[in-house]
Amino acid sequence: MKKRICFFSLLASLVVVNACSSDVELYADYKDMAIIYAMLDHRADTNYVKITRAFCGTSDDPIDASEVALIYDSSNYPGKLDTRIIELRSTYGGSYESTGREIILDTMTIHNKEEGVFYAPDQMVYYTTEPLNSGTNGQKYKYRLIVVKPNGDTVTAATKMIGNEELLITTNKVVFQMSPTNNVEKAFFKIESETGLFEIGMQFNYLEQHEGQEMKRKHISRSFGSSDVIHLGGDYYCVEYSLNWLFNTLAIAIGGDTIADLNHPNVVRYVDDFVISISAAGEDLYNYFAANQAQQSNPVGFVSVYSNIDGGYGLFSSRTTVKKVVNMSNSTLNDLFAETSWGFQEQ
Repeated sequence: MKKRICFFSLLASLVVVNACSSDVELYADYKDMAIIYAMLDHRADTNYVKITRAFCGTSDDPIDASEVALIYDSSNYPGKLDTRIIELRSTYGGSYESTGREIILDTMTIHNKEEGVFYAPDQMVYYTTEPLNSGTNGQKYKYRLIVVKPNGDTVTAATKMIGNEELLITTNKVVFQMSPTNNVEKAFFKIESETGLFEIGMQFNYLEQHEGQEMKRKHISRSFGSSDVIHLGGDYYCVEYSLNWLFNTLAIAIGGDTIADLNHPNVVRYVDDFVISISAAGEDLYNYFAANQAQQSNPVGFVSVYSNIDGGYGLFSSRTTVKKVVNMSNSTLNDLFAETSWGFQEQ
């Protein structure tokens, strides 16, 4: 793990919140420092890279971080930087070699950032709409970011892509029951070895229409963290869920919106689908969170930040979300339709 002790724009909010004064004093000569954050996703239509720079004063001329953070020019480099992503590929565990593909990033301005610690509403970002690869048939991909600053210095970072064919949901059906029980069922999945963080989600989607109103899409959901996951060996895992979860949670969500008169229903509901998801991220993000948690446990110490940016600070990692629509068992649907006051019907 590569750690650095520094003050830079991302941490200005910590300075403002945790200090009696927002004056920042640095005990070293100023050095131009790039701050880069990106989470590549091969399933996204557009991938973004946020590039800013450190702002600081001197021990003789301290700055007010809360004021400087609101100034666009203090956080951004002038003009457009030479920014590109190089694609590398590994086959069946071999070394990563360049595919010869080079993606040039362009800039755009996002105009809807809410006001806060940093300047708003306009935020400049680097982006690409070029498709990124995750790998199939024994192939894996890595992407290297190269940024050339105005002074000619080069900043680089690299990350392995998450979300190839080894990341998958193997469960095809979920089972729930209305009657009270302490029993559980399992949902199974496979996680690729490069994954550093992941979260499992379940979501029941349904349609709801009150008399005289438009049809609305609604859902109930829950997530499973790392402490809920059971390792079955190799890359295979599962989570346990209560057989009562669906009905107990629906009872809370529906509340008093039940049918008072079955002959003249004031609300009708339709089953849409049931989705299981895996949200996964690379090891770089895991290291970043681990450093953050360590800092929170020692808030009065030095600010220790994980970074995988060579020549700068920040995080260049990858993430993705895999979703699968699974069947609900016949017994589950029968129990759901039998609760006539809820008004569920087949479409």
